[in-house]
Amino acid sequence: MATGSPTDGVRADLQKRPAEVAAMFDRVAGRYDLTNTVLSGGLDAGWRRATRDAMGARPGSTVLDVAAGTAVSTVELAAGGVRAIACDFSQGMLRAGAARAVPKVAGDAMALPLADESVDGVVISFGLRNVADPRAALREFARVTRPGGRLVVCEFSSPTWSPFRTVYTEYLMKALPRIARAVSSNPEAYVYLAESIRAWPAQAELAGWLQGAGWSDVAWRNLTGGVVALHRGTRGTRG
Repeated sequence: MATGSPTDGVRADLQKRPAEVAAMFDRVAGRYDLTNTVLSGGLDAGWRRATRDAMGARPGSTVLDVAAGTAVSTVELAAGGVRAIACDFSQGMLRAGAARAVPKVAGDAMALPLADESVDGVVISFGLRNVADPRAALREFARVTRPGGRLVVCEFSSPTWSPFRTVYTEYLMKALPRIARAVSSNPEAYVYLAESIRAWPAQAELAGWLQGAGWSDVAWRNLTGGVVALHRGTRGTRG
């Protein structure tokens, strides 16, 4: 369970109870963007651009950015006349991104506050891993997406080169929490981050989850040697 007093770090565990995960992200919101940039060595901006390109949304289309956090990713998706909506269950994260001029809505990935077939695409970046039931979330994304619409999942994954995978795992479990202590407003959250990445399925298994949730034409592309993978799928027509 989440631990800590109001002045201590707040950390969820791998059971990922929604209220505890939301509370944890509330506590990291103030320095979340800075911490992400530092921990990724500045690669986060390129990952956001790659996610936008994978979505390939046309001007005038509507894209839902789930687990949008402070809406940095939503602003990226909104480039070129796309209507991008930020959705997150952490009120603290949405407040931290209040100055970013995109629509925002509070909502849980497993029970989105949107009507059936109401958006042209769904993106979730580094958020599916934090959902208590990722498969339920993938089905929920299909519910709100119009036929022919696209899902893009940008998530930490499994490096494809074995020696690098070993080094990366060492970084996650040892170096990442130390760096977080220097820059994050809630470093304990980044212990959870490392644990959740290590427990997350590799690329092929996640692709199977998308297919099982009803997404078709599922494929993925590795970024940074598989540290991150972009999975995509298309929403078919309901029978």
